[in-house]
Amino acid sequence: MQVIGKTTCPYCGVGCGVDFPVNEWKEDIRPLENNKNKVCGDAHHPANFGRLCVKGSNLIDTLGLDGRLLHPVVKGKQASWDTALDTISTKIKQVVEEYGPDAFAFYLSGQILTEDYYVANKLAKGFIGTANVDTNSRLCMASAVVGYKRAFGTDTVPCCYEDLEQCDLLIMIGSNAAWTHPVLFQRISAAKQKRPEMKVVVIDPRETATCDIADLHLAITPGSDALIFNTLLVESERRGKLDYQFINDHTNGFKDTVQAARASSPSIENTAQEAGISVNELSQLVKWWCQTERSVSFYSQGVNQSSSGVDKANAIINCHLATGRIGREGMGPFSITGQPNAMGGREVGGLANQLAAHMDFTTPGAIDLVQQFWHAPKMATQNGLKAVDMFQAIEEGKVKVVWIMSTNPMVSLPDTNQVRRALEKCELVIVSDCQMNTDTAAMADVLLPATTWSEKDGTVTNSERRISRQRGLLPAPGEAKHDWWAMCEVAKRMGFMKAFNYASPNEIFIEHAALSAFENAGSTLRDFDIGGLSTLSKPEYDALSPIQWPVTPSQPQGTKRMFEDGLFFTPDRKARFIPITPKAPVERPSEQWPLVLNTGRLRDQWHTMTRTGKASILLNHSEQPYVEMSPSDAERLAVKDKTLVKLSSRVGEVLMRAKINEKQKSGNVFVPIHWTNQYNSANVISSLVPQVFDPLSGQPESKHACVNLEPVECTYYGYALALNPLELSAFDYWSDVTIPKGKRYEVAIKLPLDLSSLVHKAVYNKSEQSASSGDIECLTYTNPITNEHRFAFITKAGSESRLVAAFYFSPLPNLPDSRWLTSLFEREDPLNTSERIALLAGLPADVEDKGDIICSCFQVGSKQIEASIHKGCRSAEALGDSLKCGTNCGSCIPELKALIESTSTTSTTLDSEELAS
Repeated sequence: MQVIGKTTCPYCGVGCGVDFPVNEWKEDIRPLENNKNKVCGDAHHPANFGRLCVKGSNLIDTLGLDGRLLHPVVKGKQASWDTALDTISTKIKQVVEEYGPDAFAFYLSGQILTEDYYVANKLAKGFIGTANVDTNSRLCMASAVVGYKRAFGTDTVPCCYEDLEQCDLLIMIGSNAAWTHPVLFQRISAAKQKRPEMKVVVIDPRETATCDIADLHLAITPGSDALIFNTLLVESERRGKLDYQFINDHTNGFKDTVQAARASSPSIENTAQEAGISVNELSQLVKWWCQTERSVSFYSQGVNQSSSGVDKANAIINCHLATGRIGREGMGPFSITGQPNAMGGREVGGLANQLAAHMDFTTPGAIDLVQQFWHAPKMATQNGLKAVDMFQAIEEGKVKVVWIMSTNPMVSLPDTNQVRRALEKCELVIVSDCQMNTDTAAMADVLLPATTWSEKDGTVTNSERRISRQRGLLPAPGEAKHDWWAMCEVAKRMGFMKAFNYASPNEIFIEHAALSAFENAGSTLRDFDIGGLSTLSKPEYDALSPIQWPVTPSQPQGTKRMFEDGLFFTPDRKARFIPITPKAPVERPSEQWPLVLNTGRLRDQWHTMTRTGKASILLNHSEQPYVEMSPSDAERLAVKDKTLVKLSSRVGEVLMRAKINEKQKSGNVFVPIHWTNQYNSANVISSLVPQVFDPLSGQPESKHACVNLEPVECTYYGYALALNPLELSAFDYWSDVTIPKGKRYEVAIKLPLDLSSLVHKAVYNKSEQSASSGDIECLTYTNPITNEHRFAFITKAGSESRLVAAFYFSPLPNLPDSRWLTSLFEREDPLNTSERIALLAGLPADVEDKGDIICSCFQVGSKQIEASIHKGCRSAEALGDSLKCGTNCGSCIPELKALIESTSTTSTTLDSEELAS
């Protein structure tokens, strides 16, 4: 009988419920091969109602023990937990006594659970006495948080997911939700299909997959978002669409705000020119905004990751306050969270400018209140260091010990070289992670083996304030421990036994819930209150169903949307308008750095690939990093598609392939964020991003850097496959592409080399001469006309020969598909005669070439899709019926539609030419 465990997906902020097959798994046996019981969506979870994107659907493939950190490591050597914990606690005590509490810092992650966050915050701010507790959520949500707090008095997301389906106008700003929040995007898409009159507007410099459902796309000049919303505010006033009763009864500061908006946006014509869009496009948005009461503004990293991200958020909120479009069904400013528990971290005070339970250091009486509740001996009394400032302070020697948990700042923080210098100088770098080899783990003095998804046990909060259980369904392998346990053990060694003597995450959660309700009534009313959950027994906690906060005695079933009563969490209970003067990005293009770099996420990858990089299916859609550029820029710079280029900025440089896309705006380039030094030779994109950040939120301007791009002349492009890892130091460029068994690399060589010697050294790590004998035979092929070279290493076992390694090289970047060669590593049966012959061709005659994989869920390729289109499948639905593509998570539907359009156009052109001839 199959046993299903219910948990929550560990990827984006949608917070999808997951059904997980538990019964076949044992402590040290993880049957990833031939496991038919894949995870699936929880049909009863209100975030996803059974849907999962391709990342969530393939979670089982990320749970193998390959690369897992299974034991503590101190100074490069395996150690006991006692040794590691003693090392940490002794050093923290020493630096705090010698230099003060601010010599210690936590750098946490939206990947850890609320209970982990709570313990870290309590230990640092209440017992060590430092507010140096920050998180990678600073890179994701900090500007949205400050925007909400300036307007509402608290970090309160007012909307719920249903509002995205019930609104009549949805404005999506700086969000490629089709790729970054695919399940939520499919809910929106389904709502629009059901109600075609619903309008969707996308405001984004790039034409992304999200534009697939857009009635209007405003391809604005990067950074001009606030201008657009100041214009909406001004035009709402001019056209008599303001809700003056709401403004008078429930807000302050409108007069100064509308005056500032008039000054920056005197006319539609002026704004359109500055934003780089047409007057007609902006006029259409203004018309729809003024005519449509049920409007939601949905914004993400394109707004937040800016040197003026807070102002952009408040420009959006101002428009909703001025028209009274908040606190009601289908209305509101909705910031979508990037990580699974970015909001949970904010709830417990997981940012350096927060105290706890949505209280700040500036909240009257809050420090005394929290100190009283915690019985804390040494309370922090002022804001700590935000992420970028923290790593600068580490380099300056002000922070002596840093504990990094479940995140990879050597890849995600701007200016990688500075982060490296900081960690090299730090006296003790502690890294808690589930993986042994990450860019950040390489800098650690102490490595602590942490539990990961399917082992961790606690809660997370999604973008609509919904708390869900992430359940520990599998035992922890090796000596891996929960993060909260490790911190509690350090706290006990520092003398704080009683305050950190938790036996389970349930005990931590109910303390957190009780703090949220502590003296939270009357004039001290705070938004975050889950006091209704503060008495949960362990069985009740284990069985907790998803619920939206606040959860109070008067609202025991939770709260769908906020501000329905028009009351906010400011001293006078009124919302605040914030006058906004739009600001351009700090860096401006120049002769030396003429292109604007935008960074972002891909459809099938997550953050720095620590998890998704282990699932081969997730690399089929985009297998290596690339820089997306316009055809006009490519022509001007003499760059060909798929060729190697160098991107450089004032702080670093990288090598990667070019991807020419006619939808990319000239003067702008886009690069995905995910690749690390574990997967690529020189492509940590944050090494190009300077440490420019919003002065209010501290959030880096990762969406805007100025770069130069130049082609790299290569003698050969190629790929290499092998059963075992290869020695690739002689290659100028390599990218590790995960496959089910063995290793695969995309490679490039800048200078002429002896390829035969090169490949032998890569396979044997020694010269061709010394490797020529033995049990392995090398088959070779050279085309003197095309200068292509191919090598196949097979075992010398006659009829029992098997593939050991293969190398294909060409002066051009277009190479034979490698999927058939890759599949040979998975087989147990030997090569037959025809397959031996086909090794150097790359593909037998009877094996289908699928083309580039478009649908990751069902592994459907572009050539298969094009063939079906030619046979008459002229809609995404028809392709789904024929090939199943697009019928699971739906993430590939925009690409299916684009292929239908391009293939149909090509067919029509060819038909016309045939008729003419």
